[in-house]
Amino acid sequence: MKRIKAECLEQTLHFMLKDGLEPEAAQQQVRQEYASYKAQLERRGTRYKILEENEQPDGSLIIKLKRQNNYHPVGSYLD
Repeated sequence: MKRIKAECLEQTLHFMLKDGLEPEAAQQQVRQEYASYKAQLERRGTRYKILEENEQPDGSLIIKLKRQNNYHPVGSYLD
């Protein structure tokens, strides 16, 4: 029999600009979407750690993070 002792997801997310918006409005929407994503993680009680935040020349964001998968323990992954 096996059991999960610790588990963690490493993700790279690209928050892309929406077509058809002014550049400033599109960049603001990306920032709002990113803030909403982090707030959602907090509301759900998901443990996470942001490893990198890179703003691209077009204003989009690429985020690398480690986060808890479901409600499995994360062990030392987020230390």
